[in-house]
Parts: sequence; C-alpha cells; structure tokens
Amino acid sequence: MSVTGENEQGLRKIIDLTRFASIFILLLHFYYFCYVAFEQWEIKSTITDRLMSNISRTGLFANSFTSKFVGLGLLIISLFGAQGKKDEKINKRSIEAYLLIGLVLYLGSYLFFKLQYPAQTVAIIYMTVTGVGFLLILAGGNLLSRLIKYNLGDDVFNSLNETFPQEERFISNEYSINLPARYNLKGRTKKSWINIINPFRGLLVIGSPGAGKSWFVIQHIIKQHIEKGFSMFVYDFKYDDLSRIAYNWLQRNKHQYQIKPSFYVINFDNLSVSHRCNPLDPIGMNDITDATESARTILLGLNREWINKQGDFFVESPINFVTAVIWFLRKYEDGKYCTLPHVIELMQAEYDELFPVLNTQPEIEVLVNPFITAYQNDAMEQLEGQVASAKIGMARLAAPALYWVLSGNDFTLDINNPKHPKIVCVGNNPEKQQIYGAVLSLYISRLIRQVNRKNMQKCSLVFDEFPTIYFNNIDSLIATARSNKVATTLAMQDFSQLKKDYGREQADVIVNITGNIISGQVMGETSKLLSERFGKIMQDRQSLSINRTDTSISHSKQLDAAIPASKIAALSSGEFVGLVADNPDEKIKLKMFHSEIINDHETLNAEVAAYHDIPKVSDVTPQQVLDNYYQVKMDIKRLIGEEVERLKAEKAV
Repeated sequence: MSVTGENEQGLRKIIDLTRFASIFILLLHFYYFCYVAFEQWEIKSTITDRLMSNISRTGLFANSFTSKFVGLGLLIISLFGAQGKKDEKINKRSIEAYLLIGLVLYLGSYLFFKLQYPAQTVAIIYMTVTGVGFLLILAGGNLLSRLIKYNLGDDVFNSLNETFPQEERFISNEYSINLPARYNLKGRTKKSWINIINPFRGLLVIGSPGAGKSWFVIQHIIKQHIEKGFSMFVYDFKYDDLSRIAYNWLQRNKHQYQIKPSFYVINFDNLSVSHRCNPLDPIGMNDITDATESARTILLGLNREWINKQGDFFVESPINFVTAVIWFLRKYEDGKYCTLPHVIELMQAEYDELFPVLNTQPEIEVLVNPFITAYQNDAMEQLEGQVASAKIGMARLAAPALYWVLSGNDFTLDINNPKHPKIVCVGNNPEKQQIYGAVLSLYISRLIRQVNRKNMQKCSLVFDEFPTIYFNNIDSLIATARSNKVATTLAMQDFSQLKKDYGREQADVIVNITGNIISGQVMGETSKLLSERFGKIMQDRQSLSINRTDTSISHSKQLDAAIPASKIAALSSGEFVGLVADNPDEKIKLKMFHSEIINDHETLNAEVAAYHDIPKVSDVTPQQVLDNYYQVKMDIKRLIGEEVERLKAEKAV
C-alpha cells in the first residue's frame, strides 16, 4: 500500500473515532438529563450512575448546552475530513436548509422540558427531536463535503481574469498629458493615471463615432499643452468644436507664455472669422523640392486613388506639371504671384501661350519639356492625359472664398517661432471635406516643413479625423520631430479608414511608428491588431471533470490576451485601452491600461457654456471677395500678356 493510501486510511479512522465520540457524548447527555425516564424504564445501574457522577464533576453537564456544544464540536471536526463523492446536482440551498433546521432542532429541543407531560413522554420527545437535529446536521455536513466548489459559471465573460495592475502614480513633466482614470482589478475599482510623459513619440487616438475621443482625450491634450506653453496647430474637422476650446483656453492661460502667442483661424465657410494665409509663400519656398512636395500634396489630396499609383506615368506627369507652374510663379518677379489661386489660373491658360512662358524659366525646362514635345508633335491625346487631370482637379478649387483666404498673407506657418509663437486652427466642413481637405493638406504640408526645425519652441500638432487630409511623410515627422519638440496627435475612427485613404503600406507605417496609443471602441482588424500589440498576461484557469466514480477540479495558469479583441469591440463611451511610452530617465513599468477616463461632466459643461465665440477678424463683404477673385484672373492675364509680348520681341530681334 502506498503512503497516500495509508494516510487516507488513518484519516478515516480518526474521523470515525471523532464521530463516535460525539455520538457517545450525546447519549451521555440523554442519560443525564432524562435520568428520571431512564429510572422509570429501569435502564440504569450502580456502575453507570457512579460513572456519570464522576463525569459530571468535569462540568460537562453543568447545563444542557455544554454537553450539546461539545458533541456538536466533535461532529463538526469529523465533518472536516469527510470526502464524499462530488455531485454537481447538489445545491447550496438544500445544504443550508439541512444545517439550519438541524441546528434549530438540536439546540432548541430544551424547550420540551417545560412541557407538563409525564417524564417518559418528555424524554422521548426530547431525545427524538435532538437526535433528528443531530442527524440533519450530519447529513448537511456530508452534503457540504460533496458540494463542488468552483467558479466556472460566476465570471461568464472572464472579466476578472483579464484585469491587470495599472499605473496609479501621477507622473508629470513640462510636456506631459495626464488623464485621470479608474480601472478594475479582480473586482475592485481603483484610481489610476494615464501618463503620456513623452508626447513627442506620437499619440494615436482611435475610436468609432461616439467613443469619446474629443470629449475624453483631445480636449485635454489641447488644454494641457496650452497650460504648458506649447505653440499649437489644430485641424478641426467639425469647426469650431476644437477651435473654441483652443481660443478660450489660450485666453485663460496667456500668463503661461513668455511671449503671448497669436491666435489664427483658417475657415473657408465664414470668411469674417478667417485669417488669410498663403501656403505657397515664397519666403518658405527655398528650392524646387518644396514646389514638388506642394504639388504632390494638393493633387493626391484631390485624387485619393492616385496614392496607390504613385510612380505611374499619368500620376507623375500632372505632379510635374503643377510643380513647374508653382516654381515658375515662385521665380517670377521674386514670387509676386506665388499663390495657389494664381497657380490654378495659370494652369488654365492656352497651351500655345502657357508652354513658351513656362519654358523661360531654366530650372523647370526639364519638367516642361515632355509637355512641349507632346504639343509640338501634335500628340494631343497624350498631352490631355498628362495635363487635363491636373487642370480638372485644380479647377474644383476655383472658388472666390478659397481665393480670398489663399491669396492673403496675415501670418506665416512657422507657428513655433520663439519670437512669434502662434496657435493656428484650421476648420474643415464634413459636407465639403474633399475640396477643403485638399487645400488644408497643403497648409499642413507646408507647416510641417517649417516647424520641424532645431531651436524652435515646443509645439503640438493635433489632427482630428486625420484620414480626411493627406500629406506625405507624416511618418518621418513622427520619427524625426521628437528631437525638435514637436508632439503629434493623430485621431481617427479606424485603421481601415486610414488604409483606404493612405494606402496599406503607409497606413501600417503610421500605426506602427507611434509610441503612445489610446483606443476607444473599435472593431474588426483594428481590434485584433490592438489586442496583439497589448500582448498577453498570466491568467487563472479551472477545469471540471466528472465521471461515474469521481469528480476532479484542476487549477492552472496560462498566458492569454490581456485585452481580447472582443473586449475592445465592446468598450463603453469614455472607456479606453492603450499603451504609453516612457523616457530613459522616467521609466513606467505599467505601460498598458484598460480604464475609464474620469471627466467632471458638470464642470466641463459649465466651461463650455461660458466659452466666448471666436472673434471676427474683419467684416468681409461679398464684393471684396469677388474683386479679389477677378484680380487673380487679371494678374495671370497680365503676366501671360507681358511674357508673350516679351518673347515675341526677343524673337523679332
């Protein structure tokens, strides 16, 4: 026999002995307290009387409860070692009923001594009731040992297992964004902090409509960065939701800046509150690569399907054409007419006038030569394929309101210039997002070239609904701007939206290069990708095995997803998951979080109600806008006329 078998047999003997002792004490109890009945039944002897007399001196029978409690205690001890066959059909309520009724009968039977009946009758009733109570307690205890204790059905969605410790410290520095939150740890609600201590490594904010991106995250980014003296650019997709926050928070925190930043707005729908800014300002156009990037940004913004066709002949040709036009205007009279409206109007000129004029600029001869060759060889079908797609797309921007904003020069795009810091908000309109988005993409492209420089002021770029705009090299901005103190926040609804508008390769780079990520409710591939990024944690597992002769419960631990895709898809509004990045000198061990961001809704709503409207810049009349529109057209006509006459004169000589 094995050691285990010997131990079990020894334990069984001890249990039996203890239970026998409890029954023996109960019988002694009956004999002592029902002695009169036993005497009448003539069930007594001198030896037993002498034995009971000696036992009574120990105090066991001092009152009726002492011996009962001793017997009950021995019974309970014997039940601790009971190992009945487990049965999943046994429920707790039946066990509770057995034990409760048994205890009531066992302990309450002393009341029968008060009955005015013969001693024998009282003794029979008392012993019967007490014995039944004892047996019910014994039966309940045995059932309790057969009850299967497991929690397989208590946590249907495995919520408790998928909780993990999160950062509860408030870690702040001069650049950080700190969001108060609360999270669940094994059923306990605890307070925590989402500490984005290095926003320069990029922040990705994701969430389906209504997930709370703006209310719970983006507005706090804007507020906290203004409080810490950042210059700022805000792409406000649904103007003026974010712009009002930026304007009013700047008014409250002017004292945080050594030099108070100027506040500017670009809005094509309400020209009275919009400043005017030329994204093709010749001061910022240092070489022809700036013109190439601007042309690529505006055309790909207008024709999103070209993004995945970059390198094709009929994509690169229009880009080269627009590049040539931009650089010609940049060099003509030192950029006198270097604005996007002038570019659009110059592109619409007749070929027999346009090409000779463009060819006068040596730096763009290489770009213009294929178009001139096609024109001279009468290859009009090829020429139209090269040029018309650019002309048609750009013609959609030929609106008086756009011309008004794009042809002025109220401010420059070097928003993080330490001598002239700025907070710039540009507004889109969901109903006109394709047209406005292309123009705003050009603003952003030019702005990024100017802010990503050394020795500039710390700067925050916030892009709401980022996929609605397009510009190249956003990945290089995040990768290289960290050392130049440029914090980039990209907000979107889903990764698939980014892939549709930017192409799979560039979308993957953008998603993978950001160091901080905050996600609300998302579904599909996005939730799966995030779940994989968050990794796995050690979780408890229980398995129940029941057969004819035995029941076994096994406990184990295994690595499983910390935040499964299904849980990300079921997040409530205001509930977010994510990862934060740290610094070499400010380590954060608990980078991952799954928590609910705490917003003081009453205070925030009161703040919003107290916000002032963004003030008017000027009272712009429709006539002023039209005059500017026709002035641009006249400028180009005059330019072409003068250049054509000059060429004719040179030819005549």
